[in-house]
Amino acid sequence: MYATGGRSCCSSRSLASFKTSHDTGGARIRSLPPRGHIVRANASLGNGSSPADLVADLVDGKAQSGPDLSVTHFSGLKLPNPFIIGSGPPGTNYQVMKKAFDEGWGAVIAKTVSLDSSKVINVTPRYARMKASDKKEVIGWENIELISDRPLEVMLEEFKRLKKEYPDRILIASIMEEYNKAAWEELIARCEDTGVDAFEINFSCPHGMPERRMGMAMGQDCELLEEVCGWINAKASVPVWAKMTPNITDITTPARTALTAGCEGVAAINTITSVMGINLDTLRPEPSVEGYSTPGGYSSKAVKPIALAKVMSIARMIESDFDGAKDVSAIGGVETGRDAAEFILLGANSVQVCTGVMLHGYPLVKQLCGGLQEFMKQHGFSSIEEFRGASLPYFTTHHELVRMQREAVAAKKRARTGLSGDDKWSGDGFVREAESMVAN
Repeated sequence: MYATGGRSCCSSRSLASFKTSHDTGGARIRSLPPRGHIVRANASLGNGSSPADLVADLVDGKAQSGPDLSVTHFSGLKLPNPFIIGSGPPGTNYQVMKKAFDEGWGAVIAKTVSLDSSKVINVTPRYARMKASDKKEVIGWENIELISDRPLEVMLEEFKRLKKEYPDRILIASIMEEYNKAAWEELIARCEDTGVDAFEINFSCPHGMPERRMGMAMGQDCELLEEVCGWINAKASVPVWAKMTPNITDITTPARTALTAGCEGVAAINTITSVMGINLDTLRPEPSVEGYSTPGGYSSKAVKPIALAKVMSIARMIESDFDGAKDVSAIGGVETGRDAAEFILLGANSVQVCTGVMLHGYPLVKQLCGGLQEFMKQHGFSSIEEFRGASLPYFTTHHELVRMQREAVAAKKRARTGLSGDDKWSGDGFVREAESMVAN
């Protein structure tokens, strides 16, 4: 349920050409190295440190030294750093959300709530892991967990308590409901009464309750999505992000639909529909519940390349269709500050972490901030906005790649050929002209 193939959503549309420079409210993104120039980004950062060694000193989420990590979303949400607890187990109750704020997370998104929690019944085991060849490092994580099974009244009281104790920190309610306008309106009103700062709408859970047209079932149907987003944005008085599913042919289509219907931003990606594996001793799928299982949602570092591609596509669409002025909160396999830097370079305003917290704990945020600051120091960036979206201009079509390479090869051949004819020799440049045609 928490934090992403499926059918296509609505008719597809070609992406318009995107901007090669990015206006960030007065701050121009500095240029990347020219094409062909390689900057090495090894695990070693050149000073003998590894990313895990770099720990930022955070007070109320704000770094006390080094480059500025604060971010301001287009929707007006202001975070002391770009790292957000993604909706799921790390935001399941007051105790864990309080821990997240105390450790310094930039914002917290609570586990998804709905009006009637009695319909939510979880099973155990509900997780399965994929490990690297060393049998130690977790590279993939599957969950078949549902949304919050706690009574809505209890969660709302905890939202109130958190906002009273942390009035200046960002608390976001993740909500999900059936295709019922009155239910959505009631849920929004009751959550807003607690003082939450924004909503993330779960249009993307890949398992659980599809028969009720909830989660991914709604996010894959653009007509339904447009209507429901219309209800939500007519009712909500705080910013609304639509959480997108990657289990679809073109993620930009539902993202565009949600943004056109009034959402201030999108979050992407939720988990990928998966079957973790089959136990070759028992011949049963994992995780096994009474010998049976169901497809779940895949997360952790193995999904990062897929998430990067989806975020890049969404960011390009926002550049072309919304002049870049919509929020993108990126999700997918973030465990280091350098992971986060990649998503920000593709246009993300903030980065969510869920499975990473389950694997490494809430103090991870200090390493994330420290690693991101080290990346910024490496390139001389003093703020997030100086490099956000800087890598987007370096994506193009395969046809264009072929054209550019042909031109480059032709230029090299012309340079090697030297003079094109005997009439091109000159007296003053004779030696240099002769040298240009020497093969060894």
